[in-house]
Amino acid sequence: MPNSPHRLSAILCALAIWAMPAAAQQAAAPKLPTYTASHLAAARELIQITGGLAAVDEMIPAFGDQIKKSSVTRPELTKDLDDVLAKLKPELDLQKQQALNLVATTYAKFLTEQEIRDSIAFFKTPSGAKYIGIQSQLVDEAVDDVTAWSQQAGEYVMVRVRAEMSKRGFQMQ
Repeated sequence: MPNSPHRLSAILCALAIWAMPAAAQQAAAPKLPTYTASHLAAARELIQITGGLAAVDEMIPAFGDQIKKSSVTRPELTKDLDDVLAKLKPELDLQKQQALNLVATTYAKFLTEQEIRDSIAFFKTPSGAKYIGIQSQLVDEAVDDVTAWSQQAGEYVMVRVRAEMSKRGFQMQ
């Protein structure tokens, strides 16, 4: 899902989570509404079924790769960096769990527990599973279609404005 808005949202979410400790030092976090454990569990299940945090799964190894790339001038660090990153895996898994919990709270904010359960039931059907499987393609093509349309619509509006302005005696380029 290279250009998917869901991927961008997940990336921004993950970045916010990793920045959270610094932000928490600067200001107290706002009090979040409380949701039942079953409501949040359902939200987590919906996120996992729909691949809502797939970008986070990709980001964690990317962080390690970025660190390795920045150390390219010191190849003797490669083995130790690999060892350290492997050792940090449980901590990074906790970071991912924090992302899941944070996003689950957002889902719970906008959807009742029953709505989440209904969505889960749908995504477990053949039609829902198909939708999940092609969602990134749908989004990518829709973005391409809307981009092409916006160019055409922009040109149309400009032609029409020029014509109307011409009727009023103004020439626009």
